[in-house]
Amino acid sequence: MHTLLTPWRGVAAGFLLNGILLGTWASRVPAIMAHFHVDKANFGALLLLLGLGALISFPVAGRLSDSLGAVRVARTIAIPFLVSIAALGFASTIPLLAIALFFFGMCHGSIDVAMNSWASEVEKHMKRSVMSSFHAMWSVGAVLGATGGYVATILQIPVYVHFIVTAVMTGGMFGPFLLLDWQSTIRAVSGSVGLSLPTSGLFLVGLIALASGLGEGTALDWSALYLRDIIGTEESDAALGYTGFSVAMVVMRLKADSLVTRWGSATVTRISGFSAVFGIFLIVVGETLPLVVAGFVLMGVGYAAVLPLAFSRAAADLVVPAGKGIASVATFAYGAMTLGPLAIGLLAEATTMRVCFFFVGLFAALVAVLAPVLKQ
Repeated sequence: MHTLLTPWRGVAAGFLLNGILLGTWASRVPAIMAHFHVDKANFGALLLLLGLGALISFPVAGRLSDSLGAVRVARTIAIPFLVSIAALGFASTIPLLAIALFFFGMCHGSIDVAMNSWASEVEKHMKRSVMSSFHAMWSVGAVLGATGGYVATILQIPVYVHFIVTAVMTGGMFGPFLLLDWQSTIRAVSGSVGLSLPTSGLFLVGLIALASGLGEGTALDWSALYLRDIIGTEESDAALGYTGFSVAMVVMRLKADSLVTRWGSATVTRISGFSAVFGIFLIVVGETLPLVVAGFVLMGVGYAAVLPLAFSRAAADLVVPAGKGIASVATFAYGAMTLGPLAIGLLAEATTMRVCFFFVGLFAALVAVLAPVLKQ
């Protein structure tokens, strides 16, 4: 086992764990909504709690990653994160579901900041661009989680059984890799812990992250419902949208580091924005399952490299410490990823889901426009 514990694999395992748990949750959203008999607007309100949990965790996780070390924070939060997915499955009432979602959001936000900070350390250690490959592992995890949800739905496995089995298997398979012998960079920090927002130097980077986070969050939380309610697919096929999205992200993220080396961060980001816009166009105008799934695939291609590049830019800032910089950009990114679905739910009740995706497409165009700020 010791020979398997390399820095890249240690970080990759953390990203896999995170992706699996998020993909597992997303794949059972229709079943959970049906169980609790909630509409899109009320479910969006529940997702607000998930988002708030993540937002509260970002500055704390960033501060702790700088002062205690990112790897220590990642190891510590992994266990409660696994417990949180099981707690979602056992929630028997809407208040308990709300509490579980808040807890799940806090764990997800904390480990995400810590893992990205650790990833930036390993990237410096390896002396080449590898951030996108780590995010590819997150996408692999999301695909595994979504695929597990598809199988669980076909086999009519109860949500609570599905979630607890996922927690046990994921922890057993990937947890040991987090025990890698690694010394994170420790930085002196001062001042109070508050909501972490990008400073002037990172503000536009944060806007790119916000636009990308909104797209990823919409695909995560609303793709299955879009396919079921707008396209009219069966519940078992409704997971194909997010599965296609996640597979595309995996493939693109595995290629992104070489593309960045060849073309540069700005060019890759600009092309990514255009791909996301076209994918969303297909989703909005599409009437058939294959065409709309193709749109989600192009969305996945488009958003794949954007957040990794934004985090790399934040970690490399010459003024802001890596943990704080990543936490500030994550506030925009994951704030949009988790709070955005609330706005989508409310907008869907007032208009249509097609209008909601068109709105997301406008933000995707912003990625292409602001691409030059990601030059390092």
